[in-house]
Amino acid sequence: MPSTISSVEASALAAVDETAVARAVLDLLAVPSVTGSPAESELQHRLARRLELMDLDVDLWSLDLSALQADPDFPGGEAPRTEGWGLVGSERGRDDGPTLVLQGHVDVVPPGDPAQWAGDPFRARVAGDVVHGRGACDMKAGVVAILAALEAIQRSGVRLRGRVATHFVVSEEDGGLGAFATLRRGHTGDACIITEPTSGAIMIANAGALTFRIAVPGRATHGSTRYAGISAIDAYLPIHAALARLEARRNADPGPLMAEYPIPYPLSVGTVRAGDWASSVPDLLVAEGRLGVRLDEDPARARADLEECVAEACAGDPWLREHPATVTWPGGQFASGRLPAGHPLAAVVGDAHADVTGRPRPAERGAPYGSDLRLYAGAGIPTLQYGPGDVRHAHSPQEQVRLTDVVTVTRALILAVLRTVGTA
Repeated sequence: MPSTISSVEASALAAVDETAVARAVLDLLAVPSVTGSPAESELQHRLARRLELMDLDVDLWSLDLSALQADPDFPGGEAPRTEGWGLVGSERGRDDGPTLVLQGHVDVVPPGDPAQWAGDPFRARVAGDVVHGRGACDMKAGVVAILAALEAIQRSGVRLRGRVATHFVVSEEDGGLGAFATLRRGHTGDACIITEPTSGAIMIANAGALTFRIAVPGRATHGSTRYAGISAIDAYLPIHAALARLEARRNADPGPLMAEYPIPYPLSVGTVRAGDWASSVPDLLVAEGRLGVRLDEDPARARADLEECVAEACAGDPWLREHPATVTWPGGQFASGRLPAGHPLAAVVGDAHADVTGRPRPAERGAPYGSDLRLYAGAGIPTLQYGPGDVRHAHSPQEQVRLTDVVTVTRALILAVLRTVGTA
C-alpha cells in the first residue's frame, strides 16, 4: 500500500466489503427507476431506509412540484411526473470541519427497443467482472460507491472532524429538478463530488445542453396529387443541413478541456415526427433535439445561435420564406459549469485515485454533456465529477460497469472524504 496512505486511511480502506458492493449494484439495477416513474420514488424510499440503518440524519421529503416549476430558475423537465422525492443523508461529525457532498442521481432513461438488449434491461446480467443493465453506469454504480464508502468509514470506527452528506436526487436525466430542489431546500456544502461515469478521469467542467423543438409547416394534399402540396419533410431538409453547418462552426475552437472529443459540443436531432396518414402529404414536421452549450457560454447566446441558423435557412427557401419554421425550447435546459480554477478538490480526488490504484493522477477534462454539476457550481459549491463506468455505454443497450471500477471509486471516495473533512 503506498506510503502516502495513513494508518487511519488504511483501516477505512480495509473495511470495504467488495461482495456487498456487487450485491448492492444488482439490487439497485432491479428497480426500473425511469425518470418520473413510480419506481423512481420507490428507489428513493429504499435508499432512505438504508441511510437510516447507517444512523445518518435523513431528510426525505416530497417535492412541491408546482412551486419548483414556477421558480424563475427552474432548470426545465421533459418527463411527465406527478411526484418526486428529495433525499439527503448527513453523517454526524463535528462542526469545526468542512462539509463534503457526495451526489448521485437515481433516475435512468427508458430502455428503448427491448430487442436490442441481450435480456431484460432491469434484470442485471453478470459476465465475469462486468454487470450489464439499464442504469449500470448512469449512474447506479456511482450511487453504490457513495454508500459503500460511507459504510466502510463507519465500520472502521474513524471519527470525522467535518461532515459528509449524501444527496440522492431524481430527474437528473431530464433537467435537474431533484438537485435544484435539494439546493432550494437549503442543503449545501463546501465542496461536492458527483459520481457520474468518468472512466477514471476527473471532470472539472461540463458543457451544457439545451432541448429545442423546431416546427416546420407544409401544405397537406392527397398523396396522389402530392405536387399540389408541400411536404413538411421536404421543407425540413434545408434546415437539417443548416444545423449540421452550425454544429461544425460551434466546434471550430473547443478549448483545451474539450479538445480530445471528436465533437465537443454536439447538436443532435433526436426525434422527428411528421404526418398522420400514409396517403397524405404531411403538413407539419416537428424535430426535437439537443444543442450543446460551450463552456462558459451564456445559454441565451446558444439559443440565439440556433434560432438565427433556422431563420437563415428559412430565408433561403421559397416555401419557408413565406411559412417560416418556429423554434421553441421545451424540456431540460443545462447551462455549462466548472470547478473554480486552482480549487484543491481536483488534486484531492486525483491523489486519492492515484493512491488506491498505484497509477499516476488521472487526467482532468471537461465533459460534453450536461449534468447537475452546473447547479451546484451555480450555488457556489465547488464541484467535480468522478465515478465508475464509461459514459459511452450510458443510454445504450450495451450499458455496463466493471465491479472493479466501482470498488476503485469507493476506495478513492474514502480517501477524498477523510482528506477533505478531516478526522477527529
